[in-house]
Amino acid sequence: MRIHHLNCGTLRPFGGRLVNEGGSRFGTARMVCHCLLVETEQGLVLVDTGMGVPDVTTHAKLMKRRLRVGRPVLDVAETAVSQLERLGFRAEDVRHVVPTHLDLDHAGGLPDFPNAEVHVHDVEYQAMRRDLAQDRYLHHQFRHGPKWRVYGSADGERWFGFEAVRDLPGLPPDILLVPLPGHTRGHTGVAVRRPDGKWLLNAGDAYFHHGEMAEQPHCPPGLRFFENHVQVDGALRRRTQERLRDLLTAHRDQIEVFCAHDPVELDRYIEPSST
Repeated sequence: MRIHHLNCGTLRPFGGRLVNEGGSRFGTARMVCHCLLVETEQGLVLVDTGMGVPDVTTHAKLMKRRLRVGRPVLDVAETAVSQLERLGFRAEDVRHVVPTHLDLDHAGGLPDFPNAEVHVHDVEYQAMRRDLAQDRYLHHQFRHGPKWRVYGSADGERWFGFEAVRDLPGLPPDILLVPLPGHTRGHTGVAVRRPDGKWLLNAGDAYFHHGEMAEQPHCPPGLRFFENHVQVDGALRRRTQERLRDLLTAHRDQIEVFCAHDPVELDRYIEPSST
């Protein structure tokens, strides 16, 4: 199994060190959409999709309005399907998509992979269906009729102290759904075991800045404000972060954790582009 780390959507919010902890507070910050492409014997697996081709072309004005604080770059070359092609793959080679949640900057690439099965917890799926008429989820990202595989969010086993962790039918047991609620109702992490046996846990939007996983947690004020603004359940999100810190303290030699939007964490992996 081979794992590629991809940035499937750059954002350039104002705020400088209020977001990235560097430079002027009046400068431009950098955020990313950190996704994984996993080569398995069952085909390619995408963990999150970032923004898709329809987002950056047909619906670019809508995306800029919805992400106006983040100021997305919206570059077709950054879409997952374009990066796959540069790696020598085709869109139909992606057999499975495992999103951490269904927000617009995580599920935007679903229309680019219409034949893939999409694995989500029932709570997140129902929230998307219920809230499409509101602000959080976007119709065009689901209009093609994804091939949903929906799982009970209470089903599963214990994994490093986390409950209701489950593997996914049709995928190797090296890919797991790990409930990390708070940012959205059915938010999950996705754990992938590397060939050397160490786990990578894509924590999605469970946190936004690497400082939140430190022994003395910290987060730039602009990013902390945004994190609080977009959460569904703040107390639950903070509890999730505590559990992730405990996980790293106890098992740092067995697990690496990264979030979706921190460029510092992405840059740790893209020096070689795969692990």
